[in-house]
Amino acid sequence: MTFKLTVANTENLATANKPIPFIDLVPQFQAMSAEVLGAVEKVLTEQKFILGEEVVAFEDEIATYCDARFAVACNSGTDALIIALQALNIGEGDEVITSPFSFFATASSICRTGGTPVFVDIDPESFNLDVDAIEEAITPNTKAIMPVHLFGQCCDMEPIWRLAQKYGLYVVEDACQAIGAEFHGRRTGVLGNVGCFSFFPTKNLGGAGDGGMMTTDDPELVKKLKRLRVHGDAGQYEHLELGMNSRLDALQAVVLRLKLKRLDDWTTARQENARRYGELFLQENILDAISVPKTQPHLRHVFNQYCIRVKHGQRDHVMQQLKARQIGCAVYYPKPLHLQTCFKHLGYCEGQFPQAEAASKEVLALPSYPELPIADQSRVIESLVMICRELHVSNPNHHRRAA
Repeated sequence: MTFKLTVANTENLATANKPIPFIDLVPQFQAMSAEVLGAVEKVLTEQKFILGEEVVAFEDEIATYCDARFAVACNSGTDALIIALQALNIGEGDEVITSPFSFFATASSICRTGGTPVFVDIDPESFNLDVDAIEEAITPNTKAIMPVHLFGQCCDMEPIWRLAQKYGLYVVEDACQAIGAEFHGRRTGVLGNVGCFSFFPTKNLGGAGDGGMMTTDDPELVKKLKRLRVHGDAGQYEHLELGMNSRLDALQAVVLRLKLKRLDDWTTARQENARRYGELFLQENILDAISVPKTQPHLRHVFNQYCIRVKHGQRDHVMQQLKARQIGCAVYYPKPLHLQTCFKHLGYCEGQFPQAEAASKEVLALPSYPELPIADQSRVIESLVMICRELHVSNPNHHRRAA
C-alpha cells in the first residue's frame, strides 16, 4: 500500500501537541494484562520463584523458536555473554574480535572473563562487523569472534563461519537485540557455538525486568552453561568451576512465555513500520539529508531499533528539533567502545575505526515500537521533512519532481 504524505492530507500533524514517545510499553501490557496478571498470581500462589518448571518450559519454547537443541536461561543478556565466554574457557590472554559500535556489555563481558576485546570497524550500511576486516585482526591469541546482530539485523555470517573454521575459533553471537532475526532462513541463536539474548523490557521480547538466554546445539556445552549460572554447581554442592548467581526468576518466565506467543506479530508490526518509514522518506525526497536502513533479501530484519543516519553533521540539531516538537528519539551509540575511558588501556585512538566513529555522530533512532500509531509515524516524517528543509540540506529539486 502506498501512503501519500502531503501538507494537505496531514491535518493537525505539524501542530499536534500530543507527545510521541520513543517507546511506549503500556499498550502492549494493556492488550494482555489479564493473562499476565493471572500468570503472575499463579507463581505468587505457588511460591516457586527461582528456576523451576516455568523456566524450563520457557527454555524449551525459546529453543524451539530459535531452532536450537538447547536453551539456558539466566539473569540478563550481559550475564549470557559472560557465561557463554566462560563456558568456552576464554580467559586471561585470550582475544575476542568484536565490534566497537555496540552496547557496552559486548566488550565488558569479554573483559569480565579476563579476555581482551579486539575491535574491527563496521560496515556503514548494516552497522555490523566489516567481515573483510576480521582476518587481519586474528592473532595466535585469538580465541573467538563475537558478531553483534545490531538493531535486529544479522551479521554476514558466512565469512565469519569460514574464518572460524580456518583458524579454529569459537563464534559467540551477541543477539541481544535480534531474537527472531534470520540469515538465509536460519535464526539467531544457531549461527554460532552459543547465541546470547536479552529480555530487557525494551527488547522485541521484553520482560518485566532483566532476563537473558543462551542457546546452543552442543550437549556438553549446555551442561557447563547450566552449571555456570549457579556458581558452577553440578549438584549436591559439588562445584566444578567458578560460576555466578544468574538464575531467571519464574515471574519473568511466565511473562515472557505469554509474550513469546505474540512475538512474530510484533515483529511484523515493526517491519511494517520500517517499510512505511522507508516509503515516506523516499516519497518526500530527503534522502540526500538522511539515509535509511537497508535489508538484504536473504535477511530477516526484526528492527529492535529503526535507525536513520543524519548527514552533513546535523544529527544533534535534528534530534534537538524533534524533541522540541515533543517527538521521542535516541542515539545508539554516541561514543564507540574503543574510545570509552575504561578501555583506554587497550591502546586504541580516535580515527582508528572511522566507520564506527562516523556512525556514532550520525545515527538517530526513531519511534518504531509495534503499537506506534500511523498518525504518529506520519508526524515524525513530516517533522523531519520540515527540519531538513529549514536546514537547506534537502534535495533542491524536491518541488520540481515529476507528478
